[in-house]
Amino acid sequence: MQTYIVAFTVALAVAYFVTPRVKDLAIKVGALDAPDARKVHTRPIPRMGGLAIYAAFVLAVLASMYVSREVLGLLVGGTVILIVGIIDDLKPLPARVKLLGQIVAASVLVMFDIRIEWLTNPFGDMLYVEYLSIPLTILWVVGLTNTVNLIDGLDGLAAGVSTIASVTILLVALQQNFWTVAVLTAALAGSALGFLQHNFNPAKIFMGDTGSMFLGYMLAAISILGAVKSAATIALIVPIVALGLPILDTAFAIIRRYMSGRPIFKPDKGHLHHRLLEMGLTQKQAVLLMYVISGCLGLSAIALTEVNKSLGAFIVIALLGVAFIGARKIGVLKATKSIESH
Repeated sequence: MQTYIVAFTVALAVAYFVTPRVKDLAIKVGALDAPDARKVHTRPIPRMGGLAIYAAFVLAVLASMYVSREVLGLLVGGTVILIVGIIDDLKPLPARVKLLGQIVAASVLVMFDIRIEWLTNPFGDMLYVEYLSIPLTILWVVGLTNTVNLIDGLDGLAAGVSTIASVTILLVALQQNFWTVAVLTAALAGSALGFLQHNFNPAKIFMGDTGSMFLGYMLAAISILGAVKSAATIALIVPIVALGLPILDTAFAIIRRYMSGRPIFKPDKGHLHHRLLEMGLTQKQAVLLMYVISGCLGLSAIALTEVNKSLGAFIVIALLGVAFIGARKIGVLKATKSIESH
């Protein structure tokens, strides 16, 4: 049996069976997500489900692969971001403190020599970043960590989108013979999918910041590891396209808040999932539609590895064009009421 299949299976089973135990723990320690004006659930739901995702991922990795220095760096950094998430789920941290924790977790990767050393040049080879390597690595990791964190607004949304993104990177890694990346993404996909069984609408438990930040962090870190091991200029483009939905939703939120003169970090009800609910879709319908969009983006990311650079650039530009037209029609860029976070 292929190692990545073992990793996926172990992660899936552990996440599925551990999640109910984590739910009991969350209730016991008072880690409950209370409803408010911005959220769509109407009763307190246990959160901190990311503990099950983390346990499943770590056990799957330990059971299926040799822990090299790079893999150890990922596990240590993932543990740091998990701790930040646990604290935030128990008692919400100020935005600056949470950001500091994310930066510390990203810096762990740098300490283990997992860093972005070059950027893709669509019209040539690679652009080596040299002294910008460390800040770019931290920016990438913190950015993707918050991107997945921000899309966690409907039952099963973040877990499903992360599963699709992980499978996309897994397929590309297998195609390119990046076995370490393949095993890691298989473990991550299994962890998210196992948790999703308890998180899909109606959710019995939320992953909380413990889970959403961990998933975003690991997707960012594994992508860097893939770029370090690969000479292909496509390495960092694939995760960007695969995670296109949460990345664009975050970008549109920043644009929307800036244009309306509101603080960029103040939450509002203008995210894509909010707009879909306002259009009359149920939670399940909205989430399934966003799964389909993520799946299409995943297929596009895989296609990018099979075409020449000019066609690849055209595909990316076309995707951006469609995204902006869709955002305008749905109203994602339209100013909306801000919600004070508590």
